Amino acid sequence: MNLHLQPARVATYGRDGEQGLLVWADRRLVAVLVHLSAEYGDDAAQWHLEAAFGRVAHPSTNIFANLDEAQAWIEDQLRPAA
Repeated sequence: MNLHLQPARVATYGRDGEQGLLVWADRRLVAVLVHLSAEYGDDAAQWHLEAAFGRVAHPSTNIFANLDEAQAWIEDQLRPAA
């Protein structure tokens, strides 16, 4: 599966936490990721799943150590159930 990442500024509560990515799969928006700033302490520089749609929607908060981990998780959610 090919994901397309589109840079976007995301309005967040943090002053510096606006670096984000829209995640597209098959020309459909499936997620919004936000790169966490230093304001987030131990979670700084990680990626937060700010919003998710369809099969990517998940009830818990997801924080990923890096962008590769976030993309792999999203792709896994989009795979058809066996």
